[in-house]
This record gives sequence, C-alpha cells and structure tokens, in this order.
Amino acid sequence: MSLSRFLLSVGAAVIAPMLLTAQSPAPSTNASAAAPSAIAALLKQLSQSKRVGDIALSPDGHTLAMEVAGNLVIAPTNQPSAGHSVTLCATGHSQVSSLSWSPDGTKLAVLANCNDATEVLLATPEAANKPRVLATLHGFAKSLEFAPDGRTLGMLYVAGATRPSGALAAMKPPSGEIGVEGLEVQRVATLDLATGALREQTAEGLHVYEFSFSRDSRQLAFVAAAPPGENNWWIAKLYTETLGGAQTAGEARIVLDPNTVEGPLHGLQIAVPRWSPDGSKIAFIGGLMSDQGATGGDLYLAPADGSSTPINFTEHATTTVQWLQWLPDEKLIATEVDGGSERIDELQFTFAPSFKAPGGTRVGVTNRLTDRVIQKLPYAIGDGRLAGSFALSSDGKVAAWSASNYAVAPEVYAGPLGDALLPQVTHLNADQKPAWGRSESINWRNDDFAVQGWLLYPANYDPAKKYGLIVMVHGGPSSAMTPRWPRAGFGAAPLAASGYFVLEPNPRGSYGQGEAFTQANRRDFGYGDLRDVLAGVDAVEKKIPAIDDKRLGVTGWSYGGFMTMFSVTQTHRFRAAVAGAGISDWLSYYGENSIDQWMTPFFGNTVYKDPAIYAKSSAINYIQNVTTPTLVVVGDRDGECPAPQSFEFWHALKAYQVPTTLVVYPDEGHGFVNPDHQRDVLERSIRWFNQYLQ
Repeated sequence: MSLSRFLLSVGAAVIAPMLLTAQSPAPSTNASAAAPSAIAALLKQLSQSKRVGDIALSPDGHTLAMEVAGNLVIAPTNQPSAGHSVTLCATGHSQVSSLSWSPDGTKLAVLANCNDATEVLLATPEAANKPRVLATLHGFAKSLEFAPDGRTLGMLYVAGATRPSGALAAMKPPSGEIGVEGLEVQRVATLDLATGALREQTAEGLHVYEFSFSRDSRQLAFVAAAPPGENNWWIAKLYTETLGGAQTAGEARIVLDPNTVEGPLHGLQIAVPRWSPDGSKIAFIGGLMSDQGATGGDLYLAPADGSSTPINFTEHATTTVQWLQWLPDEKLIATEVDGGSERIDELQFTFAPSFKAPGGTRVGVTNRLTDRVIQKLPYAIGDGRLAGSFALSSDGKVAAWSASNYAVAPEVYAGPLGDALLPQVTHLNADQKPAWGRSESINWRNDDFAVQGWLLYPANYDPAKKYGLIVMVHGGPSSAMTPRWPRAGFGAAPLAASGYFVLEPNPRGSYGQGEAFTQANRRDFGYGDLRDVLAGVDAVEKKIPAIDDKRLGVTGWSYGGFMTMFSVTQTHRFRAAVAGAGISDWLSYYGENSIDQWMTPFFGNTVYKDPAIYAKSSAINYIQNVTTPTLVVVGDRDGECPAPQSFEFWHALKAYQVPTTLVVYPDEGHGFVNPDHQRDVLERSIRWFNQYLQ
C-alpha cells in the first residue's frame, strides 16, 4: 500500500480540485503564479533535470541503449557521447517504455508509443534510425524481453486496455457488475520475429505480474492470480507453463502456493521469478510486501517441478533482497537494501536437488549460501525495470545503471562490475546542483531494534540559527527510503530547500534490516513504528542543537499518509502536518479500497473476523486528541487509499475545529501523473508548513 486508487462520487465537489474550511487560507489553484520566487525557482530547476529511463546493455557489453527524456540513444558503452538518437516514430515524438537486446546482439527491441498507438520496433545498431515495425498493439504492454533463443519476444500485455495495469494508476469509474464486468487481464504474450504474429500464451483466467523464460525458451515461470489483478497479487502463486500449442487454464502448473505452503513463506508474497540456467530450479524473492513492484524479502529457491518445499537461503540476513538475476555459472547476482542504502552481492549456494524424501522427511543435505558483497553503493540505482535492477552483459562482467542521490542528479554509469564503482559515462545533468543542504545517514536504537534514516540539512545551513524539522514517513510500510535526486513534486529535498531539516526514517516495517524487521509492525500499525520515528526525532535533536523542538512537522504519502494522520492523534509534538493519500479508518477502508487482499498478511485476519485489530490502528477513533493543523490531499480515483478516507479525516478535524484543508485532485490515482498537480501538492505543502512552523 505505497500508493492508491478508488473513485468517489461526490458530484460537483470533485470537479474543483479543492475543498476549504473557514479556518484555512485559500491557496491559489495556479501554483506557479502563487509561489514565492524561491519556490518557483526550485520547481523550475527540478523540472529541468533530465531523467534516464530504461537501459539495456548488449550481450557483449560493448553497446548501450538508453531512454533519455523520451528519446532512444544507442552508443558505445565507454563513450556515450559518440552515440546517436534514434527516431522511432514518423512524427518524431515517441514514448519509450521498454528495451531489450537479442541474445546475439544484432537487434534491439523497443516498445514505443507513436500517436497513441503502441508499436514493437526492431532496430539494429547499423541501421538504428530505420527501425522495423514488428507489430502494432491494441492494448497496454510492458516488460518486453527476448526469449533466450532469440526467435520470440515476450511481454506483459493487456488486450484492449483502457488504463495502465497495476494499482497505482487511476481506477476506471465503476460501472456494471463490479468485479466481474470490464476486468482487464494482464497475460504473457509472445511475438514471433519471423512472422510478427502475436500470441497470448497464458490463460485469460490468470493475471500475470512477472515472468521468466527457461534457458531453452520452451517454458515460462510466472507469478499470477485470478482477476482482478490489482487486488489479488497478495495471493498470487508461482506457475510454470510450456510454450506452444493450444492454451487452456489447466496447462499452467502450480509450483508454489504461498497460501498453503508450510514454513516462513506461508501467507506472504512472492516476486521476481528467475529460471536457473540449468533449468532445475526457480529463484524468487519471498516476504511481507505491501505492493507488487515494491519488492523486498528473502531469497528462495524452489525445484522447477514443484516437487518440494522452497528453501529460504537468507533467513537470518540483516539485509533485504530487492532484485536478482542468474549468472551463467549458476551463481546469482542481487541488489539488496542494507539499512537505507543499496549494495550488490554475488550469491553462491549448495542446493539439494530433492528437498524432501518421498515420505516427507527432509533430506540430510546441507544447504549453504556464500554471500560476497561486490559493491556498497553511494546512490540508488535502476535500469527502468524494477527497483534496484540493472543491465548486465551475458557473462555478467559488465554492468550499466542509472544512479542518483541527494547530491548528484541522474547519470548513467557503465563498465566492468567489480570492487570499484562503475565509471560515470554521461553528463546529462552536469549543470544541476542541489538547492538543499547536505544529506546524512542517521542510526539510532529503539525497543531493541537498530533503526536507520536519512537526514537532509536545510539550504544555507547556519548552526547558529534555529530550524524546524519535518519528518517524512515513506509509503508501504514494506519499503525503504534510499537517497535519490527528487522530482518536481512532493518530497523531502524541496522541503529542505525551503529551509527545513527533513528526517526520512526507515522504522520497523521497512526494508533494509532483514525480514524480521520488516514484519515487526504486523498487527501493530502506528505504534511501534511511531515510537521508532519519535526516537529518531530525539536522536536528531540531540545531535543537532539547531533544531527547534517547537517547530516539528510530519508528512507522508500512502502508508506515510496514514502515519501522519495517526501520529497527530497520538502526540502533540508535531505543530503542522500534511497527509497525502492517507487512511483514517481501517474498518471502513477495508470495504472501500480496490486492494483489500493486502491487509490480511499485515493484520492477521479480515476485518470481519477481527475488527478490533483494525480499530486499534484507526486514527478516526482518537480524533478528539488532535490539535495539529493538517492539510489533506488525495486523488479522486485513488484505489489504494480511496478519497473517502481523506474526507473522513478532514470532516472530523472540522468537527473539532482543528485548522484543516482538503484538496481533491481530479483524474488522479495513487501516484499523481499530472505535472501541474504534482507541483501544486508541493507548493501547498510548503505554504502550509511555512504558515504553522515559522
């Protein structure tokens, strides 16, 4: 639940993007016109930084393909400045969403949106400016990749889609028989390179989230559940299926069902399936996860035939596996969250081909993992696929990724993967300098837990002056704050640029300290994690006397929005709050949201069987305690954290005459996509904190 959606029918009230109380100042709907010069300058700077999207490395590691600000660039890996932009659409305008090199390195496959039509294009390094249209798709596609034999392309495909798949996008207005009519099912589809024929391989009764080809290209491993896909990832199973022939639902074979498996994986989530080179096993990540795509947990290995229970190879680790990929020599390479930072590990293990004897007794084989840390990273990385993913040559010796932190804007880094950091190969944002102060990793202890967070200093920090501190709690809760360059919207860095210290804690429930830490706030939302947050505030104040304890604020989005709402009911330390897409009443939320399946792993039961555990963490039940002025913002088509939750909280604060404003943004889901709305949220938040903390 790091982001959300749901359509609220409130008539004309939703047409205007805000609802105001008598106590609240009336912010302008034109953020750039109303913003003070400093805020306007900051917004302009953030909008000018160039973003790097997908990155793909040729199998030999010599050629780099990357999406930069909507353009495809193909270049020598060690000299990107010698590369050239590729015109993908006849109009010259395109949106690139996926890149994949053929196994022999002769072709590059691209998903491009040309004039609102998605095309699968094939380019060659020699004639890159004349890509061939392999297929025009009538639906939503992502995760394009070559099968290992180079003859077909696989992708996740929603035929006739009306919206991007996933729970973060704005939900369709509800109509017809809910949960039955108008379902959009994401399936694995393949494209034959010789004929351009498109074939949906997996059954229409399964919504597929992620997939992996076997090394011989004859089988798929995939994570899937029955539709609706937005809701059922939390009960998804691991399947395999043979490619070719008429497809029926019965041909998908269940390798693992976390809802029935014994052991620590029972009732949890699975993600990032990866078929081993020898075809005997499937690696995946298992753990307590809040959102599909926000991956974190332990490394598991399962026999590909599903004959026995998967083995957890990182059961006692104090890090969180985020992404993984097999190497040719049957080792795995993985990105892990370590505290609030990322690192790359090489994993080698002894694996028992048969996990249990026929009678069910465990075989007497030692399963051992050797973990070698390759690099500890000073930034957050990605290649456009998943959090922490990066491009690799076929032998695993050359890597490429986009990276940034609070001090360095996004750039591409590529070269030999070893102990030394990859060299920077682009200078897209050489002119971008942070408008905020320096960042620092902070560690503290609370309730026998080691807790980490990131502290951003205010711009032009003067230790002789006093400053306010704003706590920004991340979504999830299964997630982590790692350092990265901000976008032109709601976030910590713009608040620091506006003159505040900003603490981004990773309290219990977060990734980065092992699976036990991630699970430590189950059935305890808002209590142990809030104690961790407040202990972090104490630690920062002890370290930096310039922080004024009378000028504390709190904010967050999604789970962070819930934590904001709950915090102001539990403590008066915060003098101002901004709750983005929050949850005020877990009982009513259960029946309003589009993703109720996510709640059972965290609360231990449904709301109908154990309402007390949901009521315990509902901010609305303690609303009489609130005195903190609170700005509430939400999208009107948010299905993860529906707008009624924000209405409830705002309405209750009004009843108790607490200064409050509710702003509802039209046609927005859990993750805002309209740049004007993104900037407006930031501008309003800064104004709100300035009013009550200065």
